[in-house]
Parts: sequence; C-alpha cells; structure tokens
Amino acid sequence: MNVYEQLQKLGITLPPVAVPAAAYVPYVQSGKLVFLSGHIARKDGKVWVGQLGRNLGTEEGKAAARAVAIDLLGTLQAAAGGDLNRVQRIVKVMSLVNSSPDFTEQHLVTNGASELLAEVFGDKGAHARSAFGVAQIPMGACVEIELIAELS
Repeated sequence: MNVYEQLQKLGITLPPVAVPAAAYVPYVQSGKLVFLSGHIARKDGKVWVGQLGRNLGTEEGKAAARAVAIDLLGTLQAAAGGDLNRVQRIVKVMSLVNSSPDFTEQHLVTNGASELLAEVFGDKGAHARSAFGVAQIPMGACVEIELIAELS
C-alpha cells in the first residue's frame, strides 16, 4: 500500500513541521524508532481551545484528534526523510484530552487519531495506545497527542 495514494484518497494534504512553542524539538530518532513530540489540536490555523465535557462534545473532540493526527503525519514525514512509505509501524500513541472531571470518553476522542492512522497505514497503523483526561493542556488546547513510529 502506498501511503501517499491513501492520503490522496482521503483528501489530506500534509502540513509542514510546526515550529515548537517551547524548549524542545519536533522529533528525535533513536535507532529505527522516531519519537514525535506532543502536537496540540488546531482548527483554521489556530489552537483548538476547549474542554471535553464542558464546552466540547465527544464528536468534536474526535475531529480535533483527527486534526492532530494529520499534523503528526506532517512531522513524521519530515522525520522519515520526506517518505512516509518508510514507516514500518505506528508503535504507540499517547493522547491527552482536556476534560472536565466527569468526562469519561477520552478513549472515544482518541479514536479520531487512531482511526486515521489505520486508514493511512493499514495494518502498519495498528498501535498500542494510552488516552488520559487532564485538567489543562498548553494554550487551552482540547487535545494533545504524541506518537512513536518505527522506520525502515
């Protein structure tokens, strides 16, 4: 399966690597593994602000997680030397969901990212995952996700 054909079918154009907002780098490679720093949700070029269970619902959170996954793919492409076909496996996804104390659907929000990765990479997109509810995310973002992938 060619990753770029899948992206084209899905109508996805990958963004450039975002400039870090603090003292970190967008990714680090160690051996065949590449570790992507957390990416926050953006909508229309701005931070997608909100808290699940307070002023955002699960479906909007899922859309935000999908948007984060697209940004992650842009960074992963850079980490893979410009070729996402080098990705052998999405190993792990960790999702932080800005949640009210009574919101319990972080796993469903995170499906927005997980489902996209499966659509793009097929079996190579199946990954281990954690999804946490947190009291706040930098800049008030509703979702932040980090990713670990194996490259050829």
